[in-house]
Amino acid sequence: MANELAPVTDDMGQPVVDEGTQVVAFKLLDEEYGISILNVQEIRNLTDITRVPFAADFIKGVINLRGSVLPVIDLKQRLGLEQAPYTEKTRIVTVTVEDVHVGMLVDAVTEVITIDSKPIDPKKAVNVREANRFLSGIGNLDGRLIIMLNLEEIVGMPKEGK
Repeated sequence: MANELAPVTDDMGQPVVDEGTQVVAFKLLDEEYGISILNVQEIRNLTDITRVPFAADFIKGVINLRGSVLPVIDLKQRLGLEQAPYTEKTRIVTVTVEDVHVGMLVDAVTEVITIDSKPIDPKKAVNVREANRFLSGIGNLDGRLIIMLNLEEIVGMPKEGK
Protein backbone atom coordinates (compact mmCIF):
# COMPACT_ATOMS: atom_id res chain seq x y z
CA MET A 1 0.00 0.00 0.00
CA ALA A 2 2.84 2.46 0.73
CA ASN A 3 3.93 2.42 -2.94
CA GLU A 4 0.60 3.90 -3.99
CA LEU A 5 1.37 7.11 -2.09
CA ALA A 6 4.72 7.89 -3.73
CA PRO A 7 5.00 9.10 -7.33
CA VAL A 8 6.69 6.65 -9.67
CA THR A 9 9.82 7.92 -11.47
CA ASP A 10 11.92 6.53 -14.29
CA ASP A 11 15.73 6.04 -14.29
CA MET A 12 16.23 9.77 -14.91
CA GLY A 13 14.01 10.74 -11.96
CA GLN A 14 11.21 11.96 -14.21
CA PRO A 15 7.61 11.21 -13.21
CA VAL A 16 6.04 8.27 -14.96
CA VAL A 17 2.43 9.14 -15.51
CA ASP A 18 0.23 6.19 -16.38
CA GLU A 19 -3.28 6.19 -17.71
CA GLY A 20 -5.67 8.05 -15.47
CA THR A 21 -3.13 9.92 -13.30
CA GLN A 22 -4.65 12.87 -11.51
CA VAL A 23 -2.87 16.20 -11.68
CA VAL A 24 -3.50 19.42 -9.76
CA ALA A 25 -3.50 22.22 -12.33
CA PHE A 26 -2.71 25.80 -11.37
CA LYS A 27 -1.86 29.15 -12.93
CA LEU A 28 1.34 31.14 -12.81
CA LEU A 29 0.74 34.36 -14.73
CA ASP A 30 -1.07 33.24 -17.93
CA GLU A 31 0.34 29.71 -18.13
CA GLU A 32 -1.09 26.50 -16.68
CA TYR A 33 1.14 24.12 -14.73
CA GLY A 34 0.56 20.75 -13.15
CA ILE A 35 1.89 18.44 -10.45
CA SER A 36 0.86 14.95 -9.46
CA ILE A 37 -1.94 14.91 -6.91
CA LEU A 38 0.07 12.25 -5.06
CA ASN A 39 2.48 14.99 -3.94
CA VAL A 40 -0.21 17.48 -2.87
CA GLN A 41 -1.18 17.56 0.80
CA GLU A 42 -3.56 20.52 0.77
CA ILE A 43 -4.41 23.82 -0.87
CA ARG A 44 -4.58 26.81 1.47
CA ASN A 45 -5.60 30.43 1.17
CA LEU A 46 -2.77 32.93 1.38
CA THR A 47 -1.81 33.60 4.98
CA ASP A 48 0.84 35.68 6.75
CA ILE A 49 4.32 34.52 5.78
CA THR A 50 7.23 35.21 8.12
CA ARG A 51 10.39 36.26 6.28
CA VAL A 52 13.57 34.33 7.09
CA PRO A 53 16.89 36.25 6.96
CA PHE A 54 19.52 34.92 4.55
CA ALA A 55 17.13 32.41 2.95
CA ALA A 56 17.42 31.71 -0.77
CA ASP A 57 15.76 34.37 -2.94
CA PHE A 58 12.92 32.04 -3.95
CA ILE A 59 12.04 31.20 -0.32
CA LYS A 60 9.29 33.65 0.57
CA GLY A 61 9.46 32.68 4.24
CA VAL A 62 7.73 30.24 6.60
CA ILE A 63 4.20 29.67 7.87
CA ASN A 64 2.83 27.89 10.92
CA LEU A 65 0.92 24.84 9.72
CA ARG A 66 -0.79 23.18 12.67
CA GLY A 67 2.23 23.71 14.92
CA SER A 68 4.87 22.87 12.29
CA VAL A 69 7.08 25.37 10.49
CA LEU A 70 6.57 25.09 6.72
CA PRO A 71 8.88 26.85 4.25
CA VAL A 72 7.06 28.62 1.41
CA ILE A 73 8.55 28.81 -2.09
CA ASP A 74 7.62 31.66 -4.42
CA LEU A 75 7.15 29.42 -7.45
CA LYS A 76 7.21 32.28 -9.98
CA GLN A 77 10.56 33.46 -8.63
CA ARG A 78 11.92 29.88 -8.54
CA LEU A 79 11.00 29.42 -12.20
CA GLY A 80 12.40 32.82 -13.23
CA LEU A 81 9.01 34.31 -14.11
CA GLU A 82 8.07 37.95 -13.66
CA GLN A 83 6.50 38.87 -10.35
CA ALA A 84 2.88 39.98 -10.03
CA PRO A 85 0.92 41.12 -6.99
CA TYR A 86 -0.95 38.53 -4.94
CA THR A 87 -4.74 38.41 -5.37
CA GLU A 88 -7.66 36.80 -3.60
CA LYS A 89 -7.07 33.75 -5.84
CA THR A 90 -3.44 33.30 -4.71
CA ARG A 91 -3.01 29.95 -2.95
CA ILE A 92 -0.35 28.02 -1.06
CA VAL A 93 -0.16 24.46 -2.36
CA THR A 94 1.49 22.29 0.27
CA VAL A 95 3.42 19.38 -1.18
CA THR A 96 5.55 16.51 0.06
CA VAL A 97 8.65 15.40 -1.83
CA GLU A 98 10.64 12.54 -0.30
CA ASP A 99 9.46 13.38 3.23
CA VAL A 100 10.17 17.11 2.77
CA HIS A 101 7.11 19.34 3.21
CA VAL A 102 6.96 22.77 1.56
CA GLY A 103 4.37 25.28 0.46
CA MET A 104 4.37 26.75 -3.04
CA LEU A 105 2.77 30.10 -3.88
CA VAL A 106 0.65 29.91 -7.05
CA ASP A 107 -1.58 32.53 -8.67
CA ALA A 108 -4.67 30.29 -8.70
CA VAL A 109 -5.53 26.61 -8.52
CA THR A 110 -7.70 25.77 -11.50
CA GLU A 111 -8.76 22.13 -11.10
CA VAL A 112 -7.82 18.51 -10.66
CA ILE A 113 -7.56 16.84 -14.06
CA THR A 114 -6.96 13.30 -15.21
CA ILE A 115 -4.27 12.97 -17.82
CA ASP A 116 -2.88 9.86 -19.49
CA SER A 117 0.73 9.06 -20.31
CA LYS A 118 0.52 9.96 -24.00
CA PRO A 119 0.37 13.76 -23.59
CA ILE A 120 3.21 13.84 -21.04
CA ASP A 121 6.39 14.06 -23.07
CA PRO A 122 9.62 15.11 -21.33
CA LYS A 123 11.29 15.57 -24.74
CA LYS A 124 8.88 18.41 -25.48
CA ALA A 125 10.12 20.40 -22.50
CA VAL A 126 12.31 23.37 -23.39
CA ASN A 127 15.88 22.61 -24.26
CA VAL A 128 17.38 25.24 -21.99
CA ARG A 129 19.35 23.29 -19.39
CA GLU A 130 18.54 25.53 -16.39
CA ALA A 131 14.81 25.70 -17.16
CA ASN A 132 14.58 22.08 -18.30
CA ARG A 133 15.58 20.71 -14.90
CA PHE A 134 12.38 22.15 -13.38
CA LEU A 135 10.12 20.58 -16.02
CA SER A 136 9.14 16.97 -16.51
CA GLY A 137 7.20 17.51 -19.73
CA ILE A 138 4.34 19.32 -21.39
CA GLY A 139 0.93 17.73 -21.61
CA ASN A 140 -1.68 18.49 -24.23
CA LEU A 141 -5.16 17.95 -22.86
CA ASP A 142 -7.81 18.80 -25.45
CA GLY A 143 -5.74 21.72 -26.73
CA ARG A 144 -4.71 22.92 -23.26
CA LEU A 145 -0.97 22.87 -22.68
CA ILE A 146 -0.13 21.83 -19.11
CA ILE A 147 3.51 22.33 -18.09
CA MET A 148 4.38 19.46 -15.74
CA LEU A 149 6.84 20.39 -12.97
CA ASN A 150 9.70 18.34 -11.52
CA LEU A 151 9.13 18.88 -7.80
CA GLU A 152 12.41 17.27 -6.73
CA GLU A 153 14.36 19.98 -8.57
CA ILE A 154 12.04 22.80 -7.51
CA VAL A 155 12.38 21.84 -3.86
CA GLY A 156 16.15 21.44 -4.34
CA MET A 157 16.48 17.68 -4.09
CA PRO A 158 18.02 16.55 -7.42
CA LYS A 159 18.34 12.82 -7.93
CA GLU A 160 21.72 11.18 -7.29
CA GLY A 161 23.90 10.78 -10.36
CA LYS A 162 22.66 13.84 -12.23
